[in-house]
Amino acid sequence: MRIIGGALRGRRLAAKAAPTTRPTSDRVREAIASALQARGLLSEARVLDLFAGTGALGLEAMSRGAGSCDFVESEGAALHALKANVAALRLRDRTRIFDRDAIPFVERLPAAAYDVAFADPPYGSRKLDRIVAHWQRAPFSRVLVLEHAADHEGLPGKPAFRLDDSAVTVLRAATP
Repeated sequence: MRIIGGALRGRRLAAKAAPTTRPTSDRVREAIASALQARGLLSEARVLDLFAGTGALGLEAMSRGAGSCDFVESEGAALHALKANVAALRLRDRTRIFDRDAIPFVERLPAAAYDVAFADPPYGSRKLDRIVAHWQRAPFSRVLVLEHAADHEGLPGKPAFRLDDSAVTVLRAATP
């Protein structure tokens, strides 16, 4: 696994995590980051990476211009890999790592705490639905990027794109 684009392009990431951790593929990460970057949504953005795993999504965003990233991960092996990746890329001063469950974490966030948030929970869990339901009531980010199984039903809107067995849905908060 590696950073696909931006200032850190080509840098390798530690990928050792739990067997239940499903890293975002390079193709999906490239598509997400390129779309956000093309729309100017990453420049100096405050990013939140929920269910961060090894941190690949948030680190890709930082490589492409995000100003900071908060990572939320509770699984031990993934958390270890995430910390190693942040240290290896020398991004400690622009990141925070929270060893917490993502659901209660977002439930405590103020409105618009972040510019962009990524949510990529384990496929087949209902955690994604809980994150979306909370975000719809109290948007904690201007943009919420959801990576999910292509056959996941019940999300608002249509997926922006599908690759392999994954789909990505992008939600935007209503602007006042």
